[in-house]
Amino acid sequence: MRNTNTGLPFPWRVRIVLGMLGALALILVGQLINLQVVHQNFLNTQGDARALRKEVIPAHRGMIVDRNGEPLAISAPVETLWAEPQILSEYPDRWADLATALETPADVLAQRIKLNATKEFMYLRRQMTPNDAAKVVALGIPGVYSRKEYRRFYPAAEVTSHVVGFTDVDGKGQEGLELAYDSWLEGVPGLKDVLRDRLGRNIKDLKLVKQARPGKDLVLSIDLRLQYLAYQALKGVVAENGAKAGTMVVLDAKTGEVLAMVNQPAYNPNNRVDVSSSSLRNRAITDMYEPGSTMKALTVSSALMNHVITPDTKIDTTPGRLRITYKTISDHRNYGVLDITGIITKSSNVGASKISMMLPEGALWQTFHSFGLGQNPQTGFPGEQPGELPFYKPTQVLQLATMSYGYGLTVTPLQLARAYVPFANGGKLFPVSMVKRANPVEPTQVVTPEVAHDVLKMLETVTESGGTATRAQVPGYHLAGKTGTVHKVGPNGYEANNYFSVFTGIAPASDPRLVAAIIIDDPSSGEYFGGAVAAPVFGRFIAGAMRLLNIPPDDLEGLIKLQGKKS
Repeated sequence: MRNTNTGLPFPWRVRIVLGMLGALALILVGQLINLQVVHQNFLNTQGDARALRKEVIPAHRGMIVDRNGEPLAISAPVETLWAEPQILSEYPDRWADLATALETPADVLAQRIKLNATKEFMYLRRQMTPNDAAKVVALGIPGVYSRKEYRRFYPAAEVTSHVVGFTDVDGKGQEGLELAYDSWLEGVPGLKDVLRDRLGRNIKDLKLVKQARPGKDLVLSIDLRLQYLAYQALKGVVAENGAKAGTMVVLDAKTGEVLAMVNQPAYNPNNRVDVSSSSLRNRAITDMYEPGSTMKALTVSSALMNHVITPDTKIDTTPGRLRITYKTISDHRNYGVLDITGIITKSSNVGASKISMMLPEGALWQTFHSFGLGQNPQTGFPGEQPGELPFYKPTQVLQLATMSYGYGLTVTPLQLARAYVPFANGGKLFPVSMVKRANPVEPTQVVTPEVAHDVLKMLETVTESGGTATRAQVPGYHLAGKTGTVHKVGPNGYEANNYFSVFTGIAPASDPRLVAAIIIDDPSSGEYFGGAVAAPVFGRFIAGAMRLLNIPPDDLEGLIKLQGKKS
């Protein structure tokens, strides 16, 4: 049947369809208004959350250099591979390719991806070379990315390891000056907004949020040339004498700055796979030793300053033994009557003990303390020790006597070297520093220039014929120093056959530039006296150091005699 008014069949159906289309159009317009006006901010936020990311801009750590600008620690650019497990877990067919590229067992990688499947970040491999990382990224595996980082590298390796220390994989200082100056060296990472696609790939850098700030450089007082010389000399003597360990500190006689500091055993900070805890210690600062006969120079200084002796005073050491309470103090042999120089030259325990008994109450302790013993050196180095300087009463005659020749107190090698600086510069004690000083510091006058000069002349006889350290001699140079041989302490007291061999040296004696302290731990090849084991380290070092520093010979007569013998 046909509608006679319109001529169209079923007009009501047309109206229904048109009404539905109109309603649909209204719904679409309403939804557009809802999305574009009502929920615009929400949708923008959700879109940005899926496409915008804040990306860290790495900042490199400051360099560590020696006093002449030679690099000791630098940060090299590397790449770190990481993944978004939520994306990567959707492509299990690519896991095998990724495992092969990373040289990782496929089952291990698969397990890690599954465990982190709900997370947005996972490290794949840290600190790869840029070329190796680029090869992995080139595989185009969804959810796998690379980002720039920095890896610490130490050009001098084990030669400076105990001074410089090292950082962990995240660039945080863990040992040495890397730890002590971590906040100074550490850079501040930056931040930027980036646009990423559905697979997490960066499409565009949008905005710099925060500029990266690199760490500040650190200039050490160390002279790398002298550091190498000291390392070679110490390592050679430790090996030749079958010693357990050794340490050496070299100071600038005119400033107190540390010019070299080495230890054995050492380690390579660039490869710490098999490093032992004992090789990590900077023994020069953290370990304490009884200094032995090296303290006799300080004992004589105390007596000269207190006017109880003069350089010409005679001390009878006969018969080479001295009984005090329950202990007999002995010399190597009976030296008879010695002047003060002779006590230093021959290293007489009896002579030093008798001098200590002549001193006023507390005078010996006061002298040792004024030379920096029993006090923290305040270098800022992690784990530095102050040593032990007991105060003995006048009634403790035995303790005072043994203290006069270096028993009953402990020092670090750094303290021992510092204690000899006043003999090299007219009686001034400087604060020690492992960082190069921009300006001079004010020293403390601990003994008079006359006393410092007198003791230096006495110490010079130790390295000459008849002294205990002739193996420290260097042709063409007058050297000064003092030996020490110390019994090690064991579980039952002092060990009869285990020693520390000690030597402190000053060069050249006519115008001192360098002061050094050497301690060799338990030499086992037969010789153990300080003059036979520790003194040769000083001689080998000084022979090279004088040339490097362009210090002219001050013993031309001795050099001419040596050349005459060779010809």
